Amino acid sequence: MAEEIGSVLIQVQEDLQQLKTKLREVSHDWDGAQVFETAIERTESGLRKQAEKYLSAVNRSVLTISATDAELLSPRHISRWGIPLETSRTEITLTERPANAVAITRRGRLPLHMSTGSKHKLSMALRVLCDPRNPCHRSVLNENYGVSLPWINRRKTSPAPTQKVAKGVTVSSLPVAPASFHLNKVCSLLPVSETDSEKGILSLVERGLIPRAARITLEKPPVLPRPVPLHEFHTKYQRMGADRSVDSKKAGGAAYSSEDPARTSSFASKDSKEKGNIAPPPSCISVIPFKKSRERLGQIPKQESSTSSALLPKASEITLARSFHKVLSEFDIPVHNGILDYASSDLQAFKRHCCLFWGDIFSFLENVANLLKDYAVPYAIIKGRKVMEIVPDFELNQSPTREDLLSVIRDALAIRKLLGRPGQRYKGRKGLQVAATKIQATWRGHKLRKAYIQFRQHQWATGVIAIPWLIHIHMRRVRKILKEARQRHLENFYIRGKHLAANWNRIRTSRRTIIHIPSLGYTQIVREATPDFAIHQGSQIGRLCEIQDPNVDVIYICPFEMSEEMQDYYDRLLGLQTAVKSGNPEDIADLRDRFKILTPEAIHSFPGRPMSLATFLKYSPKTIQRIRRLIQGKAAYLVGGLLGQDDLEVADTLDLPVLGSSPEVSRLYSSKSGSKRIFDAAKVPVPPGRYDIYSRQQVVEFLSQLVIDYPEVKRWVFKADHYFGGNGTAFCDVTAHLRCYPWVLKERHRYGPEIWKKSWAHEPALAKISQELPGLLAQHARAVNEKRFPTWGKFLQTFVRQGGIIEAFPPSDSITNLTVDMLIEPTGAITMVSCGDQFHADGPFRSSGTTLPQASVEPQVLNALCFQIGEACRNRGVVGYFSIDFATFIHPKTMGQQVWAIDLDLHYSDNLASTQLLRYVTNGTLDCNLSRFQVRLVPKKPKSRHVQREPPEAGPIVSRYAVMSTSIRNANLSIIYYSVFLRMCKAHGIGYELELREGSIFIPFEDRKRHRFGMITVGEHLRGVLMTFAQHLFIIYQELSAPNMHAETNFKGAVQDVESILGVAEQNKLRFDKEEEEATKALEPAK
Repeated sequence: MAEEIGSVLIQVQEDLQQLKTKLREVSHDWDGAQVFETAIERTESGLRKQAEKYLSAVNRSVLTISATDAELLSPRHISRWGIPLETSRTEITLTERPANAVAITRRGRLPLHMSTGSKHKLSMALRVLCDPRNPCHRSVLNENYGVSLPWINRRKTSPAPTQKVAKGVTVSSLPVAPASFHLNKVCSLLPVSETDSEKGILSLVERGLIPRAARITLEKPPVLPRPVPLHEFHTKYQRMGADRSVDSKKAGGAAYSSEDPARTSSFASKDSKEKGNIAPPPSCISVIPFKKSRERLGQIPKQESSTSSALLPKASEITLARSFHKVLSEFDIPVHNGILDYASSDLQAFKRHCCLFWGDIFSFLENVANLLKDYAVPYAIIKGRKVMEIVPDFELNQSPTREDLLSVIRDALAIRKLLGRPGQRYKGRKGLQVAATKIQATWRGHKLRKAYIQFRQHQWATGVIAIPWLIHIHMRRVRKILKEARQRHLENFYIRGKHLAANWNRIRTSRRTIIHIPSLGYTQIVREATPDFAIHQGSQIGRLCEIQDPNVDVIYICPFEMSEEMQDYYDRLLGLQTAVKSGNPEDIADLRDRFKILTPEAIHSFPGRPMSLATFLKYSPKTIQRIRRLIQGKAAYLVGGLLGQDDLEVADTLDLPVLGSSPEVSRLYSSKSGSKRIFDAAKVPVPPGRYDIYSRQQVVEFLSQLVIDYPEVKRWVFKADHYFGGNGTAFCDVTAHLRCYPWVLKERHRYGPEIWKKSWAHEPALAKISQELPGLLAQHARAVNEKRFPTWGKFLQTFVRQGGIIEAFPPSDSITNLTVDMLIEPTGAITMVSCGDQFHADGPFRSSGTTLPQASVEPQVLNALCFQIGEACRNRGVVGYFSIDFATFIHPKTMGQQVWAIDLDLHYSDNLASTQLLRYVTNGTLDCNLSRFQVRLVPKKPKSRHVQREPPEAGPIVSRYAVMSTSIRNANLSIIYYSVFLRMCKAHGIGYELELREGSIFIPFEDRKRHRFGMITVGEHLRGVLMTFAQHLFIIYQELSAPNMHAETNFKGAVQDVESILGVAEQNKLRFDKEEEEATKALEPAK
């Protein structure tokens, strides 16, 4: 029984070992080999444990099973190979017999209640049954099974002394190679201790420390052992001679000879059989991996010649070692016509060396051979060592590239050159098929490429046509939507304007709210070309002073963010209304509930963009919502600036009427050419000139004709239509630089004034002037804003694009410009609201301020001209505020005063805003029909303590003059705050006296740059107020300027112009006095 169990266990172990070996061979091609090897090891361990349990159960003397465990052990456990691992009590039951015999019968189960003695008897019977040497064994088998065993007479041997069986493992734990070591493709040497090496080579192989397919080499030690012959007792030791030979007489045929080791070994073996055992040589077995075999072979020291010739190796042994070294180090695999030479010794040796991962190696070699076969390479050599180095770099599903395959071939440069030869691919395997495929693919690619290019051309052409068309359709749709929206806004504008005209008399006398939006709706080109465009829109903060009417509340839209300092300043300034009426500076009222200063939030979304204020308000829903809350339930209307489309949209959003002209009318008649049409319709005197000029040829032709018609005019002025503030103005002194001008005068004098007007008379002169004018203008014409137009060419380009006018500059050295503000009410009533004489701090073409009231033209003449122009404007649909610029001078021929209408602006002007502030702080009235500004002084209160029951008498009415400016500039003002500036002025006595209605008032616009502000000076006489204004400017200039600071300012220009005005006034006074004296002397003789 034990022998059968042992044979089964050995067979199972061998099967498992063979299975593990096969798994290791295919481990490089199968990722699941590791899992199966682990399962096999687990099976071996379980089998080993079960075998130990079974043998333990058989060899034990007593086997007791408790009754409680009987049911748990009822199922029978049978191993995979049919060996019962546990004994089932359902099969064998031992019962007790009276004659001390043991009966074995079949029963289903043991009795549940069995005594300890019965259990012991059963165990003893089982022991007898399992031991054939037991004396009772033969009788038990005979009685229970009827088997009669024969009697065997044998000699009794003394029994060996019984020893106690030691249970457990009797062998110390030995290291075993991990499973991952067998799956490694590259051989590596595991460390083997000296204790492990003593177990023998078979133990190392079984434990996996040495691979089963490893090459085992016997290293020859430096000293070769050989068997020592045993001499007979009677043989005596004989000494060797000097020639290492033994004396024949002494040696007796038993001398030590240097023969071949093989012969010696055979001789020794024969002697050992006859005369005794010879000690075997020591074991020199070692395992040398491929990587270290070359080093080991190279480290064998060369044996020097020694005294013993037996220690030297033979020539055949050296040859074998060298050939073996060559095989290990080279592995040159030949390939003939793309076929591997499987019969070559190198390939066979290489296969044995790489047996553990030969699958990957073989696949790589096949790829190289296929490449060489495809390109008809006749012969090539593959370097096996290179293959071993490169194969581990590739994964199972990763194929090597062409460069990788060529890298393992010897003389790869020549092979690569052969592979790159044109047509070489078609000489190899399936060359005709590959060539046919290539031809077909090339033709199909060419055909498809041609079709694709044609498709792309058609697609591109379709896109070129479709995209502009789509853009055109989209733009047309947008234009249509905008046109409809603008038409709707315009219709609503006219509807609300009619409603405002119908209720104007009621609205102007009742409680109302005026929303002031000082927006300038110029074109984008004009806005971008105007420096500090936002300041031009924010310089009319004097509109707030319309709260002087107790029925008016004002909402002012400011293009700047108001700081607390400026807000507090205007709160106190507007709170002076009560103090002005009472004459007490301490009577300052809080009128913040009657005016609001709002800033659109969109100015933060468009920083640095010169947009109109209405556009900012259009994109400011929070500000519009606040305006709606402020005007809810109140009568209100808008007062804008130069109206644009955005003003109408804001008015439509707020559902409010606008006191102003429509954008088309404002844009048409605010231009320079449009104003000339108004003046021509009003039949007022205008400077000689031409308008609606839109080409360079017209410029030369019209200017030449003007020089012919008006030879007395020395300077001609060019004005672009849509610029303002002198930015689009240029001038040229034509007669001073015209070379043919003297000849023209002679021709005119020769023909006479009447004949000279005929075209045939002045045609030669016109031709000469036309030839000289282009070069003359390019050299001598100058623009007022030289920063915007540094050359005449750039100005002329803008002038021709927008259109413009050419007009004569007044032919006089003393010229005075006037500004008159008019109002056409919705009912059609025309009113003159302001008038003043201009002064110029930045040249004769830019107004820096006015003196109010005007004193240069007779009021009746001025009123007549203004009302004629107002009538012409009303007939063309102009409504609201507009301003007219005049120029007056003494004509050199007639010596009479000449008044020309120069410009027309259909919007609320800075002069009118300053006039509103002047009226507010003086509580005065301006009579434009008489050009007189009067204020009522507050009478001084008596110092008596008695209470006066009578009402105080009204103060006297006196005349006042004022100098107003909104364009005073000084860059150094930005280095100080307004509060510091006001204290500085107060320290120098610059201020305003409420009782006398005299002094200066400052108008700050914004507190970011702070380089521009407004100023109003009020005085009793015109000459005195001009002197006070100039003095105050001089003091401020001294305080703001320093010797090492050169800031941009117009203070000097303003002072010089004021001084020139004072000089002219003095000359006029002396002349008037002289004329009065002469008239008086002429009257005295008559009397």
